[in-house]
Amino acid sequence: MNKTKLYSLLLSALLLGSCNDDFLERAPLDEISNETFWQTEDQLVLAVNALYANVKAYNTVSMENMGDNTLWPSSTAYQLIGSGNYGNDLATLNNEYTSQYAGVRQANAFLENYQKANVNPARKEALAAEVRVIRALMYSYLVNFWGDVPLVTKTLTLEEVFVPRTPKEEVLDFVLADLDLAAQHLDPAIPTGANLGRMNKGAALALKARIALYHGRYDVAEKAAKDVMDLGVYQLFTSGNPDRNYYDLFTYKGKLATNNNKETIIARLTIDLLGYYHNLSREIQVPDQVVRWNPTKSLVDSYLMKDGLPIETSPLYNVTKYEDVFENRDPRMTQTILKPGAAWGGRLDGRPANQNPDPSIFMVPKFTSDGRGAVTVTGYYFTKYAEISTVGSVSRDYNDIHLLRYAEVLLTYAEARLEQGKLTQADLDITINLLRDRVGMKRMDLAELAANGLDVREEIRRERRVELALEGQRYFDIKRWKQGHLLAEDTKGTNVNWLSNPASASNLRRDPQGFIIALSGRTFDPAKHYLWPIPLSQLERFPGLGQNPGWDR
Repeated sequence: MNKTKLYSLLLSALLLGSCNDDFLERAPLDEISNETFWQTEDQLVLAVNALYANVKAYNTVSMENMGDNTLWPSSTAYQLIGSGNYGNDLATLNNEYTSQYAGVRQANAFLENYQKANVNPARKEALAAEVRVIRALMYSYLVNFWGDVPLVTKTLTLEEVFVPRTPKEEVLDFVLADLDLAAQHLDPAIPTGANLGRMNKGAALALKARIALYHGRYDVAEKAAKDVMDLGVYQLFTSGNPDRNYYDLFTYKGKLATNNNKETIIARLTIDLLGYYHNLSREIQVPDQVVRWNPTKSLVDSYLMKDGLPIETSPLYNVTKYEDVFENRDPRMTQTILKPGAAWGGRLDGRPANQNPDPSIFMVPKFTSDGRGAVTVTGYYFTKYAEISTVGSVSRDYNDIHLLRYAEVLLTYAEARLEQGKLTQADLDITINLLRDRVGMKRMDLAELAANGLDVREEIRRERRVELALEGQRYFDIKRWKQGHLLAEDTKGTNVNWLSNPASASNLRRDPQGFIIALSGRTFDPAKHYLWPIPLSQLERFPGLGQNPGWDR
């Protein structure tokens, strides 16, 4: 029986559990019900396995389009949200709301029933702890999107379903306490074999660190991050090739199943043998259409030069042609954004077909669609997450989707220490400088930052941006840092004057300096856009939810 069928059966069982009609009080003999289901370890495991379907997969990468790192050129919902051009009737708002609460309901059903099983108590509590981590993940998105949300901790009958919103801080208190409880019952070891990808102690603590950081509880974030570090089980991934360590993490070489990845803490596994695939690699370098993820000028410009200085101040930055953009940069740039001369799966690039002897090598961006090569609207392409061997196939990609990595834990610790006024050089050496060492980048030095007039907070935020690009975190970072104005800026791309054939981009708008304007008309109202509006369909069902500030007009 496959996972989808199991999930459907379980969901049916849980839905039955909320009915009170007399004729349902007898346990049915021919289907799963609460009276017959919660008895064995296998049944508990089945219930937990079904809950893992709620953990975001490809969708977490899609959410990157709400920020300023990348542009999906068509009017997708996430692009509209990032542009500020949406209302409470946008279907994606309700989809996110209902999907997170569907996961919460499944988790609540488990936690109400798991003690019935005749199973070793420690094993039961470990399974319940996995459920608590997944429920906390659901609530983390709900609070990030809407602030105050209904805190539901039990399955509800039809009479109880309309629950008013709970203040955000109370929801956070509950979630953080639940993660503490989960951590007490979870094994710190990285799951392997049949348990690959399951939540463990590190997942509970790392998620606690992320949630606390997002909401300004820096002391809590610092301790949780340090607790993960002190487990001694995680380390940054290396593939054996210093020039590809970072890039390889997001390809098949970085899959948890290789047992070589001790960095990824929470992931959505994609398993080839079971036919679980996605389409991410193809959409990043789609060889016959416009690519779905177009890196922005803003992201490209954020990478430091190899001397540790920004492009605005480094003497190494001297760009007169397209390929110069990639020279002497933080190595993570060319392991994230495609560099001329690199292998790709996009077929014919922007060179005339008769001047392109090897279509497997990228040299020049392509701006006009002819069905024979990957087209960009910014002049840039991603290489991160692109497994070249499957770019040419539709929905046959099985990279793991990395939701939370040890790298993020290190970044969280550094930022939390900074925001409390406690950051030292020793802190940088056990966090950010480990990330830089992995790729051979110049180390961050507090004394050098001061000597060069660089702001420590800005540089730590920059580090988070470049390390976690295309991992769905940028939009949430912009909001928590109160930098919403960045979302109101035009989305720009490369400078057409740097191209060997500027006429090839004649179909695109550009600013007076020659930079491509890939998207304009963006807006951000700080009085409303830091939170999403309560979805219209939810308000129609229960007006008592109320609306977030600025969205009631």
